[in-house]
Amino acid sequence: MGNWWGQDTIEIGVPALVLLGLMMACWTAAAAWTLLAARRSSLTARRDKLRVLRMTRMMDEAPALPLLVRADGRIEASDRLAGWFGLDALPNTITELAGEGARGVPRAEIDALYEHVRRTLSSAAPFRMVLHPQGEGHALAVTGHLADPQVSRGGAVLVWLVDASDSATQIARLTESAERARTDFSSLVGLIEAAPVPMWFRAADGRLRLVNSAYVAAVGGESAEDVVASNIELVEEHEGVSAKQVALEARKSGQAIQRNLMATIEGERRAVKVSDLPVGDEGIAGYAIDVEEFEMLAREYRAFRAAQRALLDQLSSGVAQFDAGRNLIFVNLPMQRLFRLPPSIGQESTPIGEVFGVMRDAGRLPEVRDFPAWRREKDNWFTASEAQDEEWVLPDGSHLRIVAQPMPDGGLMMIVEDRTEQLQLASARDTLLRVRTAMQDSLFEGVAVIAPDGCLQLWNRRFASEWSLSEDFLGSHPHIDALLEALAPRLNAPSDARRIGMVIEAATLRREQTGGRVTLSDGRTMALMGVPLPDGNGMLTSLDITDSQKAEAALLERNQALVEADAVKTRFLANMSYEFRTPLTSITGFAEMLRDGVAGELSEAGAEYVTAILESTARLSDQIESVLDLTQSEAGLLPLARETIELMPLMTRLVHDRAQNIEAAGITLNLRGDRTAGTVIGDPRRLARAIGNVIDNAIAVTGKDGRINIDLKRRREGPRIMIHYQTGATGPEAEIARQNAGLGLPLARELIEAHDGSIEFMQHANSGITATIALP
Repeated sequence: MGNWWGQDTIEIGVPALVLLGLMMACWTAAAAWTLLAARRSSLTARRDKLRVLRMTRMMDEAPALPLLVRADGRIEASDRLAGWFGLDALPNTITELAGEGARGVPRAEIDALYEHVRRTLSSAAPFRMVLHPQGEGHALAVTGHLADPQVSRGGAVLVWLVDASDSATQIARLTESAERARTDFSSLVGLIEAAPVPMWFRAADGRLRLVNSAYVAAVGGESAEDVVASNIELVEEHEGVSAKQVALEARKSGQAIQRNLMATIEGERRAVKVSDLPVGDEGIAGYAIDVEEFEMLAREYRAFRAAQRALLDQLSSGVAQFDAGRNLIFVNLPMQRLFRLPPSIGQESTPIGEVFGVMRDAGRLPEVRDFPAWRREKDNWFTASEAQDEEWVLPDGSHLRIVAQPMPDGGLMMIVEDRTEQLQLASARDTLLRVRTAMQDSLFEGVAVIAPDGCLQLWNRRFASEWSLSEDFLGSHPHIDALLEALAPRLNAPSDARRIGMVIEAATLRREQTGGRVTLSDGRTMALMGVPLPDGNGMLTSLDITDSQKAEAALLERNQALVEADAVKTRFLANMSYEFRTPLTSITGFAEMLRDGVAGELSEAGAEYVTAILESTARLSDQIESVLDLTQSEAGLLPLARETIELMPLMTRLVHDRAQNIEAAGITLNLRGDRTAGTVIGDPRRLARAIGNVIDNAIAVTGKDGRINIDLKRRREGPRIMIHYQTGATGPEAEIARQNAGLGLPLARELIEAHDGSIEFMQHANSGITATIALP
């Protein structure tokens, strides 16, 4: 060693020693630095450990705990957090934090938390939410953000959970209170705004501060702000006092002030009730209620009461009204007359006891042994639960019905009806009923009265005896079905019972009068008649017409014989007419041959005889033709042609054909009319024959120098031919003319009626006659 050291010393010398010393010093310094650094590192580690322990302790005591959620769903956190979630131990994944019952967090909240975590991992967006662990009553405020890569290199979300149970409860309570207050305030404001009556609020100085929409509409303002800014008052001054002064008076007194007055609302004067209410030191509230309808109802009530009392004065029944204090407040005129009350008694509040005293002094109360006790009994009228009905018999024989009706306000309405006349009428009615029964029993017809319900009400003895019905059966008032069943065995045909039922039904239900006949089993014939009565009942009458029916049958047989004889007569006349015409035609033919000189020249006398023969045969032929037409018309066998006939030319021709007869009779005939009379459809020959017969009759009966006027007119219902003449012809020739014309009038009537027309003769006071022929 020594040699080596020496050798080195010798070899390297002093610089090497210096360098070696420096190296040793460096080594020493490095060792010292290393030792010092070790000591400092040890101190730092101890301080870090203490800091970690302190931080861990602080984290355990802190109200906020971290939760690291990795991308795969695994979680890292303190075991203390498991207690916050109501779990025994912290699970490995976030989805296992969900639980049921009193453990874990609701599944929906964990799913939402996990969705927030995934969104933060993808977008680095922070989030906030609240978790509500089950069964613990906790509220955990959650704040999450992306974790630092030094915390988790694979990507994770750091979630801080703060126990906000107390704060949440307080916040929820405050939030609920605030929401309720806000809702109440909004409801109150909405209620005031929606109120249909004007409402307002005044400041302490009396100026308007708030008004609702009804106020704005009432004063016709643009808006509530405009009304408040302009201080537009709803109520004008009343008796020199403004609405502001009344409001200040209410604030000063601390009492609400109400008053009724008139105000202009939406341009219309109406009665309102205005109220001003002081609201502490804040100001005065007010509102106005429209009482126009109430005022109108009050006026109507007063008018109704006056009208009612006026109406009660017009009734025949007496009416007295008592108030709750049992004092008379109204009495009508019939009441005063019935009980002879003084006119002034209804104008003052008179106790009911005094009213009864006045009635007793007038002799208008029943005779009672103890009047004070009787009067006290009437006090029970006021407390009765229903109306009291009594009958009073007065000393003069009057019968009064008293109805005491308690009123809802504690008063009493006393109604009096004088039944004296009614009882007298009832007695008279009973007498009339007995008279009616005796009269019905004396009738020849059987009478039964049936009510609308079908039951027998009244009957007479004739009805019971004719139908052999017992009084016991009829006294039971049987129904119509039972009555018909009892009548059926007594009828020749039991089915006739149904016919009787139809007669009764028509009288009672259909209110129609019907009749009929039925034959009884003993051969009698009954005529039935159903008559509806005014009281709604029906009356059935039955009359034995056996004898009259026999006489009717004999008359029918005789009438039939007369009809057959008339037919034989008609046939005889028709045959005779034809038989007459054959020789008459021969006579006329031979006479015409003689007149024409076939048998040689006739002398003057022979010519006159032949002319007379021809005139007679012509008149006889006309009469035979008239008889033939008349018999055919009566038998309905008269043939008529249907042609259009102009009346004016027809009448002109008829008058011209009779010009010679008119001139021979010494009379004047005037025909007035024109072609406006129109036309008719008919047989020209027979219509001319009918009208000609009437004209011939007028010529025959009109005296010399007489006048016949024929007017032809057109009416809405058809043409009219009016022939006016006066009878006055005398002498044998006039009588013969009347006889000859007499057959023509019946024929004229038949022919005109065959044309659907009519003929009427009107006799005048001056022996004038007007024959009017109406044609369709």
